[in-house]
Amino acid sequence: MYVERAVNLALFDLDNTLLSGDSDFEWSQFLIEQGVLDRELFEAKNLAFYEQYKAGTLDIHEFLDFQLKPLSRHARKVLDQWHEEFMRRKVRPMMGDKARQLVAQHKAAGDVCVIITATNSFVTAPIAREFGIEHLIGTDPEQKNGEFTGRVAGIPSFRDGKVVRMEAWLAERGWNWDSFGDTCFYSDSLNDLPLLSRVKRPVAVDPDDTLRKHAQNQGWVIISLR
Repeated sequence: MYVERAVNLALFDLDNTLLSGDSDFEWSQFLIEQGVLDRELFEAKNLAFYEQYKAGTLDIHEFLDFQLKPLSRHARKVLDQWHEEFMRRKVRPMMGDKARQLVAQHKAAGDVCVIITATNSFVTAPIAREFGIEHLIGTDPEQKNGEFTGRVAGIPSFRDGKVVRMEAWLAERGWNWDSFGDTCFYSDSLNDLPLLSRVKRPVAVDPDDTLRKHAQNQGWVIISLR
């Protein structure tokens, strides 16, 4: 496959970037509210992991063990039914007009659009479809015979892992960074500094304090989708 240099690549982080909230955190909260997870055991842990993520101190493997284990305890058909309710109650209210318009602008320009997120692909694939974005790179839960094992498959799409996963995705298609006239990445998080530093046009979206300071020092564009 060959890409003309005039074609551009637009990368989007999901949580607190395209979404005005965190789908990973909200999925666990949703399961707690449904009575699937014990509130006393899981809510404090969920909050603690979220704070670690925002502080840049998250142990991704410890978190994924917490996040993916519940998937292994329920049939995929049941999980899919829960996810439909999750989309209605939690996700769609976090999908603002500005985010939808940004995606629509890139699609109308003919850009190759990719959501690249640390959140697992079970949670995020329906969200990517809702935004009309064909390509998703997320942390992949391991599956056997269509059911989740509770373990992660391959490299988590987190920090430097996002760069590794992104470059593998490009290589699978016969592309590299130079295949595109422009490359941009929209993100809110200090955890995405490795990938933000690889694109031609990094954009900080409602950034955390660390990313905002870095963006200001580097002269990166800062926008709000809220």
